[in-house]
Amino acid sequence: MALRTEHELHSRRRSRNVGLLVVLLCFAALIFGLSVVKVSNGNADALKGYDHQVRPALLPRDEGVRIAPSDSPVAAPGTPAAEQGARTTP
Repeated sequence: MALRTEHELHSRRRSRNVGLLVVLLCFAALIFGLSVVKVSNGNADALKGYDHQVRPALLPRDEGVRIAPSDSPVAAPGTPAAEQGARTTP
Protein backbone atom coordinates (compact mmCIF):
# COMPACT_ATOMS: atom_id res chain seq x y z
CA MET A 1 0.00 0.00 0.00
CA ALA A 2 1.32 3.40 -0.93
CA LEU A 3 1.36 6.19 1.64
CA ARG A 4 -0.91 9.08 0.77
CA THR A 5 0.43 12.59 0.92
CA GLU A 6 -1.46 15.06 3.05
CA HIS A 7 -3.50 17.65 1.20
CA GLU A 8 -2.65 21.32 1.71
CA LEU A 9 -6.12 22.02 3.17
CA HIS A 10 -5.55 19.50 5.97
CA SER A 11 -2.20 21.01 6.93
CA ARG A 12 -3.67 24.52 7.06
CA ARG A 13 -6.60 23.29 9.17
CA ARG A 14 -4.20 21.50 11.53
CA SER A 15 -2.10 24.64 12.00
CA ARG A 16 -5.23 26.69 12.80
CA ASN A 17 -6.35 24.05 15.28
CA VAL A 18 -2.94 24.07 16.98
CA GLY A 19 -3.09 27.88 17.17
CA LEU A 20 -6.53 27.74 18.74
CA LEU A 21 -5.28 25.11 21.21
CA VAL A 22 -2.44 27.41 22.25
CA VAL A 23 -4.81 30.36 22.75
CA LEU A 24 -7.23 28.27 24.83
CA LEU A 25 -4.43 26.84 26.97
CA CYS A 26 -3.10 30.36 27.61
CA PHE A 27 -6.57 31.52 28.63
CA ALA A 28 -7.00 28.54 30.99
CA ALA A 29 -3.56 29.23 32.49
CA LEU A 30 -4.50 32.89 33.02
CA ILE A 31 -7.73 31.98 34.81
CA PHE A 32 -5.93 29.36 36.91
CA GLY A 33 -3.21 31.85 37.82
CA LEU A 34 -5.74 34.48 38.87
CA SER A 35 -7.54 31.89 41.01
CA VAL A 36 -4.30 30.86 42.72
CA VAL A 37 -3.44 34.50 43.46
CA LYS A 38 -6.93 35.13 44.86
CA VAL A 39 -6.79 32.07 47.12
CA SER A 40 -3.23 32.71 48.30
CA ASN A 41 -4.03 36.37 49.02
CA GLY A 42 -5.28 35.30 52.47
CA ASN A 43 -8.44 37.39 52.47
CA ALA A 44 -11.21 34.90 53.28
CA ASP A 45 -13.94 37.50 52.74
CA ALA A 46 -12.84 37.96 49.11
CA LEU A 47 -13.62 34.31 48.43
CA LYS A 48 -17.31 34.72 49.29
CA GLY A 49 -19.57 34.81 46.26
CA TYR A 50 -21.49 37.90 45.18
CA ASP A 51 -25.20 37.17 45.54
CA HIS A 52 -26.68 40.69 45.10
CA GLN A 53 -27.25 41.17 48.82
CA VAL A 54 -25.44 43.37 51.30
CA ARG A 55 -23.13 41.29 53.47
CA PRO A 56 -22.04 43.02 56.66
CA ALA A 57 -18.87 40.91 56.79
CA LEU A 58 -17.67 42.51 53.54
CA LEU A 59 -18.33 46.12 54.57
CA PRO A 60 -15.54 48.23 56.07
CA ARG A 61 -16.04 48.62 59.80
CA ASP A 62 -15.62 51.69 61.93
CA GLU A 63 -13.74 51.36 65.19
CA GLY A 64 -16.04 50.60 68.11
CA VAL A 65 -19.12 49.86 65.98
CA ARG A 66 -20.64 46.43 66.51
CA ILE A 67 -22.95 44.91 63.89
CA ALA A 68 -25.64 42.77 65.46
CA PRO A 69 -28.71 40.97 64.15
CA SER A 70 -32.01 42.83 64.26
CA ASP A 71 -34.29 42.31 67.27
CA SER A 72 -37.33 42.08 65.00
CA PRO A 73 -36.34 40.47 61.68
CA VAL A 74 -38.60 40.62 58.64
CA ALA A 75 -39.39 37.41 56.72
CA ALA A 76 -39.82 37.45 52.96
CA PRO A 77 -43.38 36.61 51.87
CA GLY A 78 -43.75 33.00 50.78
CA THR A 79 -40.90 31.70 52.94
CA PRO A 80 -41.37 29.15 55.73
CA ALA A 81 -40.78 31.83 58.36
CA ALA A 82 -43.60 33.97 56.93
CA GLU A 83 -45.91 30.96 56.91
CA GLN A 84 -45.11 30.36 60.59
CA GLY A 85 -46.32 33.85 61.46
CA ALA A 86 -43.20 36.00 61.28
CA ARG A 87 -43.54 39.67 60.42
CA THR A 88 -43.47 40.29 56.63
CA THR A 89 -43.55 44.10 56.47
CA PRO A 90 -40.76 46.36 57.75
